[in-house]
Amino acid sequence: MKISGSIFLMAILLAGCSMSLTDVIVSTPALSPLEPAESPPQDSTLPPESTPLPLEPLATVQQASVIPDPGSVIWQQIAGDFRRPVLVTHAGDERIFVVEQAGVIWILDQEQRLPEPFLDLRQQVNDQANEQGLLGLAFHPDYGENGFFYVNYTGANGETRISRFSRSQDPNRADPDSQSALLSIDQPYRNHNGGAIVFAPDGYLYIGTGDGGSGGDPLGNGQSLDSLLGKILRLDVGVVQPYAIPGDNPFAQGGGRPEIWAYGLRNPWRIAFDAHSGDLFIADVGQSGWEEINFQSADSSGGDNYGWNLREGAHPYAGGNVATIDPVAEYDHSLGCSVTGGEVVRDARLPDWTGIYLYGDYCQGRIWGLLADDQGWSNELLFDSSFSISSFGQDAAGRIYLVDHGGGIYRFDPAP
Repeated sequence: MKISGSIFLMAILLAGCSMSLTDVIVSTPALSPLEPAESPPQDSTLPPESTPLPLEPLATVQQASVIPDPGSVIWQQIAGDFRRPVLVTHAGDERIFVVEQAGVIWILDQEQRLPEPFLDLRQQVNDQANEQGLLGLAFHPDYGENGFFYVNYTGANGETRISRFSRSQDPNRADPDSQSALLSIDQPYRNHNGGAIVFAPDGYLYIGTGDGGSGGDPLGNGQSLDSLLGKILRLDVGVVQPYAIPGDNPFAQGGGRPEIWAYGLRNPWRIAFDAHSGDLFIADVGQSGWEEINFQSADSSGGDNYGWNLREGAHPYAGGNVATIDPVAEYDHSLGCSVTGGEVVRDARLPDWTGIYLYGDYCQGRIWGLLADDQGWSNELLFDSSFSISSFGQDAAGRIYLVDHGGGIYRFDPAP
């Protein structure tokens, strides 16, 4: 679905919208936006006592054929009072982990926040600008055995840092002295840091990086295969330290940086793999006109070019004749100003929603559902909220969560 309307320049957080869609619980407003219009240049596993949650056998799951009535579900608040939360994820058991932008990771166990943080990195994390901070967390697929997890944050000089940590003897506490650096990427400006870090079904670590910032990609990083900025990176963090290059990466034998898996991205704010299909969804924050959702099939061999800065969404920007891949969904700035990528629903409690990708807008709190069908893609605007949506996430049972930057955590539940 292509939605047309007026285009406006984004400057500061917008108020909630007033469309007559399904309303959801109202939360407190965000403290600061994640995506300003411009930023000035810088001057220069499983714990033994934990019980895994059962997952619905994926082979028996029936894919939704239509996007159902949004009145059949609610966004139920399960926790609040976090400071600028930006992520919810899990480590394979009943706990969920909440990441605060300033550099703190908390555990919710049975919807109760534990009194001490899992990890406090505030002394190392630079969160001075709106888009800086602790932005990503991913637990190793074998976390139950090796205790490894990975974080994505901005360091003292604004650089992107990818590091590995280990849990301590206490399953609810990380070892703060276990940090092992994987990758450091200089950032020329203070915005467009990306921040996504996830393990895919193929076992590799995928990292989303922004184009380096300012506006319009002045350094041309999105299209440059010599830069790690404006990309999806794919790393093997198995035996070789700090990482190895998967042999089937598209530039493993030359032609570009071997870490690159996909390129042509402005500021991918959340990427997600469908646990059933292995397909990848990439939400890319736009410049002044269009927000987009990109899709990569599980059978892709990589090397996909999603167009920035030649195009913004499916529309010309800098222009050029290079072949690029169209987004599967987009919306203009009459409906929002900063897309937040979501998750594919794989919740046994919500069979009618199976396979639907939920995503939203940070500025205006709107939430869409996206579903592949025989005609291509169905994209429906479902909810009108006052949330400042900084992220979506899943727990080990496939239940979907929404993170409000103002402090609340909400679960996608069946309506009572």
